[in-house]
Amino acid sequence: MRDIVDGLLAWRAEGTAFALATVVATWRSAPRQPGASMAVNAAGEVIGSVSGGCVEGAVHAAAQEVIETGKAQTQTYGVSDGDALEAGLTCGGTIEIMIQPSSALTGLDDVLAAISEGRPVATASVPGAQLVVLPGGPDGDPGVAGVAGTLGDPELDRQAARQAAGLLTHGRSAIVQACEREVFVQSYASPARMIVFGAIDFAAAVARIGKFLGYRVTVCDARGVFATPARFPDADEVVVEWPHRYLEATEVDERTVLCVLTHDPKFDIPLLQVALHTPARYIGAMGSRRTCEDRLTRLREAGVSEAALSRLRAPIGLDLGARTPEETAVAVAAEIVALTWGGSGAPLTDLTAPIHGT
Repeated sequence: MRDIVDGLLAWRAEGTAFALATVVATWRSAPRQPGASMAVNAAGEVIGSVSGGCVEGAVHAAAQEVIETGKAQTQTYGVSDGDALEAGLTCGGTIEIMIQPSSALTGLDDVLAAISEGRPVATASVPGAQLVVLPGGPDGDPGVAGVAGTLGDPELDRQAARQAAGLLTHGRSAIVQACEREVFVQSYASPARMIVFGAIDFAAAVARIGKFLGYRVTVCDARGVFATPARFPDADEVVVEWPHRYLEATEVDERTVLCVLTHDPKFDIPLLQVALHTPARYIGAMGSRRTCEDRLTRLREAGVSEAALSRLRAPIGLDLGARTPEETAVAVAAEIVALTWGGSGAPLTDLTAPIHGT
């Protein structure tokens, strides 16, 4: 639902009734993962997608019925029988979709506000009811700070809330069992961070595509004349500080992406000495082959281990033949996506494995 928040906020502000269709489970190859959402309002307008176009027509009709009746539905769509008028997934997968009227989405305004502000929140849903779960346990414990709404039974609420808080710590959405019932938990974790070091033209393009991918983007450079919000309008924040000092002081977790675009030893070496000992998911550094070899030599001389150096992606990005800053940003983004989901980076036409991995 994160990608349709702005549209839903507008409908809520206008007092527009709508139905929210959400993918709750998939089997085999499916175009969208659990959590993908599509909303239909009373006028028939649509935002979002649940299947990339395969079953949207059927879901649209079901959503209009849900708006009229006020009763939630669960629909399952599998392989199309080949009839052009038959709703189904030509990819061979199966998806289950829960369609809820907006009137049943208790705490929706709080959920939308949390998503917009980047605060973690989770929902636990059964057809016709929703529980909003706010996380908050000591020392990283997946505890529950508060709930809103009910699934109709106090014990069901308690079990579902606890499981929702646990899934939220991992940013996962899934169907869970609580009180012998199936409950769909949707997690809205705080956005993962992308930190771009080096206030150059390539950094502006990388920040732009990072924001498009859903990251909270920071641009950092020691040179205040270059590191300005005006030069990086897509960044959530622009920091003027020596890169290694900023990285030592800021939060980095296993979802964080670090893009080192300075290709200047006085910045790169101390920065990468810090970066390679963080839990960051991706660490990439820009530079020519010669620059990258020189950088590795300097890092080894500084005492960085081979195990740590093996985490460094340099030169940064996949081989797309990129030339412009925008093309280079696409190459960097492609490598980040491939590393995140275990993609090979090879052309799909040369592969036989399922397009949508597990």
